[in-house]
Amino acid sequence: MTFSIVARSADGRLHGVAVASKFLAAGALVPAAAAEVGALATQAHANPAYRPQGLTLLRTGVAAADVVAGLIAADPERDHRQLGVVGASGAGASWTGPACHPWAGGRTGDGWAAQGNILTGPEVVDALGTAWQAGTALPFAERLVAALRAGDEAGGDRRGRQSAGLLVVERGGGYGGTSDVVVDLRVDDHPDPVAELGRLLAVHTMLFGRPDPATLLDLSGAVAAEVAALLAALGHPVHEGGTEAALISWAGIENLEERLVPGRIDPVVLTHLRGVAPHVPAPRSAS
Repeated sequence: MTFSIVARSADGRLHGVAVASKFLAAGALVPAAAAEVGALATQAHANPAYRPQGLTLLRTGVAAADVVAGLIAADPERDHRQLGVVGASGAGASWTGPACHPWAGGRTGDGWAAQGNILTGPEVVDALGTAWQAGTALPFAERLVAALRAGDEAGGDRRGRQSAGLLVVERGGGYGGTSDVVVDLRVDDHPDPVAELGRLLAVHTMLFGRPDPATLLDLSGAVAAEVAALLAALGHPVHEGGTEAALISWAGIENLEERLVPGRIDPVVLTHLRGVAPHVPAPRSAS
């Protein structure tokens, strides 16, 4: 009742799952991933036990194909299951039980596996794989959503649309560097869930994306003057702590703390600040 892609980044640091379905909250049931270990998707008549069991096997160095073989061998309901697995290295693997509702099947390649059931046809998983392979220029999470979008546009679940989810992990890549969960977004019930998932990812990236060091601006001179004026217009006047202290206070309220860099300002933060503050003329030399 679902189509999904499980994948690994080229450098092996990121693993993730993107899923869509005519099923309530598929993102709560289908995906599992562990940093530098692997990722899997359990669907059709999903078996949630596959998630911890599969990740445990991957942690011991078992290849994706052997993880699939081991999980289904121990499951008397395997003919009704669908499963995609990718490990820390090597090709992805996919299983489609012969009792899954048609169209059902999967495609695999180096570092990815795409699968689906109750689809309009094989063009859905073909589109997932093609989009994934063509998306090397995209950030990892965006690449997963682009692949999911391609599958949706190719026909997707033949019953319609309802939910979507995205899970991405990286060692120390989560909020504040204190977890491995980089992205965990769900659209549980929506008429266009893949599009809504893309919108949520854009918001997530704006709030929690890591600043690009090449674009940072020094928080001094005309830039600091503009920032101080914008903050004052929002009720965060600069006091003895200086412009940076006022910026930190405001950014915490706006949930932009992950984009703060001492002595500098991320252009993403400055653009957002300009957008939410009452109109304040910018100095000519501000960027």
